[in-house]
Amino acid sequence: MAEEVDYEALPSNAGLAVNMFAGALAGITEHAVMFPVDSIKTRMQVFATSPAAVYTGIGNAFTRISSTEGVRALWRGVSSVILGAGPAHAVHFGTYEAVKELAGGNSGGNQWLATSLAGASATVASDALMNPFDVVKQRMQVHQSEFRSVFTAIRVVYRNEGLGAFYVSYPTTLTMSVPFTAVQFTVYEQIKRLLNPKGEYSPLTHVIAGGLAGGVAAGVTTPLDVAKTLLQTRGSSQDPEIRKVGGMKDAFRIIWQRDGLKGFGRGLSPRVLTHMPSNALCWLSYEFFKVAIRE
Repeated sequence: MAEEVDYEALPSNAGLAVNMFAGALAGITEHAVMFPVDSIKTRMQVFATSPAAVYTGIGNAFTRISSTEGVRALWRGVSSVILGAGPAHAVHFGTYEAVKELAGGNSGGNQWLATSLAGASATVASDALMNPFDVVKQRMQVHQSEFRSVFTAIRVVYRNEGLGAFYVSYPTTLTMSVPFTAVQFTVYEQIKRLLNPKGEYSPLTHVIAGGLAGGVAAGVTTPLDVAKTLLQTRGSSQDPEIRKVGGMKDAFRIIWQRDGLKGFGRGLSPRVLTHMPSNALCWLSYEFFKVAIRE
């Protein structure tokens, strides 16, 4: 009988190519599975001028979008995510593992500082690749989007708004993603060590730790995600003030003026609902693919 592989017993740094390929597969899996909920989150965060585009909750959004636009509308833009998530997550996990190893995060004990630094570094690198694809994705997700093709969206946005449109939200994305990733990786590593101190084969550990880490990180950073959505969809808005928004400060001002404090919690439920299972799936896939590729 073949000897069972204990992937927690493998070398902590499995190699850059393995980590990057495993990260790419995990990223595509994560985003594709939870994409419909992400679409609802985007719709709920947008400051719409039409009552038909205002949703009161996840169930309300799902029912109305499905009945008026068809279920396929919830998947609009998924091709942009698939195109971007592979390389972005490859860079993300590759950078994470490399920096964690250099910072001593793979040694024993509580290495929260090393894992936070590794997570933050990974985000800076991966978001530079993913941000344009995320802009295209959200332009395709909004109510009555004019785009059905990723490449058409890229061409039209570039023609009408220039290259800057793909990166106008990058500072806000980093402001959100760096703490998100630092919190996510730190919570994940700590819960994983708590639930599985012996480092034995335990996929359930990765699911629980990944899900909890994703939920905590998503909840903490939702206000920044609302601002990011406003910036990334400004070109599709019929609101003159939103179309002129120039950065995170302007986005925060509009959110506060239009909706007060509760405006910063727009889309909180679908965001947490997206990140808990997707994060669990991402970590489960990542750890699995890392082992499967090495065999």
